[in-house]
Formats: sequence, structure tokens, C-alpha cells
Amino acid sequence: MKNVFLREQTSHDINALVAKVLRDLGSPEPPLNLELVRELLRLDRQYYSSTDDGALREVTHRLTIAGKQVLARPSLLIDAIKKWDLRALFVPDRKRILIDTNLPSWKHRWVEGHEIGHSIIPWHLNTMFGDDKYTVRPSCQAQTENEANFAAGQLLFFQQSFVKDARSLEPAISSITTLNKRYGNTITTTLWRYVEQSELPMLGGISEHPHRPKQAFDPANPFRYFVGSKTFHERFSRIQETEVFNQICRYCANRRGGPLGAADLLLTDDHGTSHVFHFETFYNSHEALTLGVYQHANNLLVAVR
Repeated sequence: MKNVFLREQTSHDINALVAKVLRDLGSPEPPLNLELVRELLRLDRQYYSSTDDGALREVTHRLTIAGKQVLARPSLLIDAIKKWDLRALFVPDRKRILIDTNLPSWKHRWVEGHEIGHSIIPWHLNTMFGDDKYTVRPSCQAQTENEANFAAGQLLFFQQSFVKDARSLEPAISSITTLNKRYGNTITTTLWRYVEQSELPMLGGISEHPHRPKQAFDPANPFRYFVGSKTFHERFSRIQETEVFNQICRYCANRRGGPLGAADLLLTDDHGTSHVFHFETFYNSHEALTLGVYQHANNLLVAVR
């Protein structure tokens, strides 16, 4: 899946909402304390199990969705969770964030930030579950998810504070691990945000271990996420993910974890000109994280007789 950039006006409006939350918190230093955010916004957090109908019914017992009593129709929320394979959701009537206990704990921070994003964007309230005229439209669902992801990224990474810190460091995975510790977020979400804020053509790939793929690995779609900066998407929109992944496999070692390797690779832009990118890949025992940073055009010298 590729990252999507929002329209300028939309991103401006969401940034203003996030800035207000950070101001109301007293302009704290990173990492962000999500408990304080919940207290400020008067949000409640609970957990459910997507594989245990009994536990899920207990959680939904007193909830309402868009004015509909789940007590009378508990299957309303349960069906929505299973239909979209949800791992977390925001229920506006009760201002409640629900997180699936089957989701790995290291992912909880991001999904909670994502649901907080839904809660602070006023035009998302009508798109929450229960309003059929919105939830049946995949385009609307995709748009709201992209907006909530953007809000989560701006909130958890303190907007321009992260941009300033990121651009003060050499573009490398070592810088991403430094920022990951400072902001208290996973290295995966830090890689994503790091790539998106870059003014350089830059890409990030999140995939299986290149030499230790799981049984469900799809060679035709090797990256779980394929993230690019704006300039990368503008200049290298025709790049094939399979082509990049195959080149990564050639320089990566078959190690169990840590740095897997690095190399300078050639990528061709939309005008047919090849460019040098420096790639490096790191395996964190869950995912292989790849960073590709633009270096220069591949200027070949040709002898003329």
C-alpha cells in the first residue's frame, strides 16, 4: 500500500486541530502522553477481542452508535468489526476508543493515536459506524482513514518539531532510530513520518525479511507499505515495487536481525533518466525496514571520437 498526501486545505485544517490539542496540553515535550490526551478530550479507552464474541458483546452492551442502541442490536458493532477486520475504532456517542486485544501491544500506540485523530476531526462524526449512507462508500472510508492517519502522525510526532529534528540529522536509518527513541513511537511509524517530511526524493519500504518470508508472502506485492516523499511520488511515479524489492534482496544478508545491508541502487524517473539512491535495510524482528535516499543523477561519461 502506498501513502497518500491530503489536499493542502485539508491538511491545514487538521494541523490546526492538532495544534490546539498540543497547546491545551501546555505544549509538552516528546514523547506524547496519550493518557493526558484522553483526559483532555474526555475520551475513554477500552479493549475487546475480535475472536471472542462473548467479550465483544459485553463491551458493546451499553454503547450506542449514531443514536442506535447496541443493547438491542449488539450485532451492529460486531458485524462492522468483522466486516472491515477492524483492530480499533472510535465510538463517538460514548467518546470511547476500542482496541482489539489480539493486536500486538507495540501497535497500540499508533492505533490509539489514529482513533484520537477521528475524534478531533469534526466532519468524521457522521462517518462513524451506524450511518449507512457513509459507511457503504469505500471512497469515503478510505478518505477518513487517510485523514485520521495524518492527524495521528502530526499529533504523535509534534508537527514541525519532528520536521526540524529530522532535517537536522543525516538521512539514515540510524537517525530514524534516534528519533524513534525521542518521540516514543515505533521505528516503523517513525520511518513513515521521516520519509513523508523529506524535501528530497526518498522512499521507505516495510516488508517481510527479504530472505525469510512467511508463507502468506506475495511476491507480486512484496511491500506491506511503500512510502514516498512528495518529490519521490512526483518524479518517480512509475517505479515498480517488485523491481525495488528484487534489488534489495541482492544486497541484504540472511541475518536474523539488525542491519541487513546497504547499497547504491539505480532508479529511473518518469522521463527515463536513471538516478542513484542509497539504500539500507534493517530488520527489527517484526518487519524489514528499508530507507532509500536520493544521491544524484547517474551521469555516464561517454568517450567521443
